[in-house]
Amino acid sequence: MTESVPGFNIPDLDNPPPLSKPARVTKTNDAVVILRGVSVPLNSDVGSAFVSDCARNRERIFSDAQLQEKYDIAPDDWAEIIKNKALRLMVSAECEKRMLRGTAAQESAAKIFTEAPGVLGSILRDNRASPRHRIEASKELRATARSSDEKPGADAERVIITINLGADEKLTFDCGPPKHPKEISNAETE
Repeated sequence: MTESVPGFNIPDLDNPPPLSKPARVTKTNDAVVILRGVSVPLNSDVGSAFVSDCARNRERIFSDAQLQEKYDIAPDDWAEIIKNKALRLMVSAECEKRMLRGTAAQESAAKIFTEAPGVLGSILRDNRASPRHRIEASKELRATARSSDEKPGADAERVIITINLGADEKLTFDCGPPKHPKEISNAETE
């Protein structure tokens, strides 16, 4: 008999070695969900996105119908998904994270804010409303319509240095925005 090397042995298919443990069927894992007919682990990228969207659903930012449409979930499958304990636990944890980070409040406020232009428009068009209210509504609508004109990164270029000396004593240096060198004009092109 030749010496065997583990991992390189060619098994004798007529006489398989005995199994150390009897074969058994394992229960399906609860940490997966069936989306579009595919088993998706909840800890995968798609599974994490689904958990986040389920958290939004729980926070009333997404409706059941939106979630079912986005992930192509049949009503029968939806009833099965909401029974998944691992999913429920992960959604609860995600809701808590979103609440502590303030993400849930921001998204909820953004959803409600989408109604503001309609309300402001109705105030602006209402001839019985006070002229002052109509002017304020037009100012807010203009600011909302031109929000892309704002430079959100303008303050990011500002350099402020604070040194804490202890005993409520601080030194603060406001260096202002960085100075950019002026363009050198080319005499030949002018």
